[in-house]
Amino acid sequence: MQFRLVAIACLAALVAPFSAAKAEMSWRHGLSLVGEPKYPQGFAHFDYVNPSAPQGGTLRLGSIGGFDNFNLALTGLKGELEIGISRIYDTLMTSSLDEISSEYGLVAESVSYPDDISSVTFRLRPQARFHDGTKMTPEDVIFSFETLKATSPMYMAYWRNVAKAEATGPNEVTFTFDEKGNRELPLIVGQLTVLPKHWWQGKTANGTPRDVTATTLEPPLGSGPYRMKTFEAGRYAVYEQVADYWAKDLPVNRGTNNFGEIRYDYFRDATVLFEAFKGDRIDWRRENVIRNWMTAYDFPAARDGRIVREEFPIRNLGIMQGMVFNLRREKFQDIRVRRAFNYAFDFEELNRTIFFDRYERINSFFFGTELASSGLPQGRELELLNAVKDKVPPEVFTTPYANPVGGTTEKKRDNLRTALGLLREAGYELKGTRLVDARTGTPFTMEILGYDQTMERWAAPFKAALERLGIGVSLRIVDAAQYQNRLRSFDFDATATLFPQSLSPGNEQRDFWGSHAADQPGSYNLAGIKNPAVDALIEQIIYAKTREELVAATHALDRVLLWSAYVVPQYYFMKELTARWDRFDHPKTMPYFGGAAFPTVWWSKAAAAANDNSRVGRNP
Repeated sequence: MQFRLVAIACLAALVAPFSAAKAEMSWRHGLSLVGEPKYPQGFAHFDYVNPSAPQGGTLRLGSIGGFDNFNLALTGLKGELEIGISRIYDTLMTSSLDEISSEYGLVAESVSYPDDISSVTFRLRPQARFHDGTKMTPEDVIFSFETLKATSPMYMAYWRNVAKAEATGPNEVTFTFDEKGNRELPLIVGQLTVLPKHWWQGKTANGTPRDVTATTLEPPLGSGPYRMKTFEAGRYAVYEQVADYWAKDLPVNRGTNNFGEIRYDYFRDATVLFEAFKGDRIDWRRENVIRNWMTAYDFPAARDGRIVREEFPIRNLGIMQGMVFNLRREKFQDIRVRRAFNYAFDFEELNRTIFFDRYERINSFFFGTELASSGLPQGRELELLNAVKDKVPPEVFTTPYANPVGGTTEKKRDNLRTALGLLREAGYELKGTRLVDARTGTPFTMEILGYDQTMERWAAPFKAALERLGIGVSLRIVDAAQYQNRLRSFDFDATATLFPQSLSPGNEQRDFWGSHAADQPGSYNLAGIKNPAVDALIEQIIYAKTREELVAATHALDRVLLWSAYVVPQYYFMKELTARWDRFDHPKTMPYFGGAAFPTVWWSKAAAAANDNSRVGRNP
């Protein structure tokens, strides 16, 4: 969910009680974190869009990897494919990009829930339609919920407290929870993607019954602003704007989905993808290699202004990017071993030699936000930690977390000496140039798994440092599909990944770090964390009644995760680096929490020019 993974994480606590009796139900157009939603009933459009943005034009995008499946009900849709497929569907509600966490009705015109938050009811818009003209019904919503929960490990964990969904009126569907007071549940149910039941239970053109549990390359039926136009498996997919899209004039959609066609081309190599951009085969790219940003844009189109580079601040995410250990492997279960790896990682040297001193070392699982812990725990945070004191590292209470600092020969030597000391305490010893288990004589070896050659930027020097400790390290780059399959089955020693966190963490933390998800194939608990203290703090986050309680509980969780050394924290740059051919425009006021918000609020300059030309000669 990566970048899906960003929409799932942006959840919040809800307010404003409702009566449990249906006859007295209070209906609302939106839900918000604090008080009322920013936008009132009947608002015209979000403030950050251009409601008169021209429609049309083609956008060409590129992505690393390939694809062999269009079934959104199954995990395995990643990156740009998942983003592309998501454009053909609608959800019950949709978020704004200038609030910490608010949702407004899309398929659902209104929402209601009782005081004890034991359920939530959505009233569907009567005009909601799939692309074949079939009306959306509560049965479609129920089918979608049951299908996604049954087939997707992520949704299985995410919705585990949603007991059932049932039709409670001609245009109403009610979700009943198995617990009360979980104020996040109405919001996360509101993000449900509505699938067409009649299509999935029908037959293909050749008469074969469709199977919602199987992969497919049949273009699926959707309801959203785009439909799939054409594709070639593993190479490209093209989505076209739906001219009669049922929801195009809703306030939540005005000024968005402006491109007439969006094409995704898939590449096996990042260098080839960049060359495609330089050669004008790709229109826009997000740059994630700082070396490229600093040095690679010295070519004619960039020098003469045909390519525009722009940085957008990242305000809506907390970031943990790091190398994750698989604790299901016995060799990583000792915390001293995991801490030793952090001492071998010389961020300062990497930053100086290959990152142009542009990155910061990550020191929090919620890096860049108020949710990041610092100093020593106090007040409510300390109370929460004291309740699990016997289950967390003692440093949580005595020492502010800090990563080892390198950058010089002396510091590197001292850090490696400390790392070797930790490994010896954990029962390892050097025999010649190899680190072995002192009890069995088994050499310590490991594989770092990745799918992108750019991993070698940090992994090669890290490998060299680990080999000085006697650890045998192999770097293995596999294709994107194999990489995802190996992560899904937890078939790895260590891998680098990104955990994006919203400004309002909640139920998704169970899937990230919770014991229940550790053995669930396909979950995001890649590390295999089974820590009762972590579980308890996650529940404190979910059931926090105020922002202050939420922040305190998140600080406590952050501190325990850091001191437990589940990852080697890496680095990040809290700006979105973008490069584009100068064919597109965006509103003057961008959404505060939206970053580049591309292509959501952007439009084609060619379409704008065509619209202007079409007005020539008209009467005013």
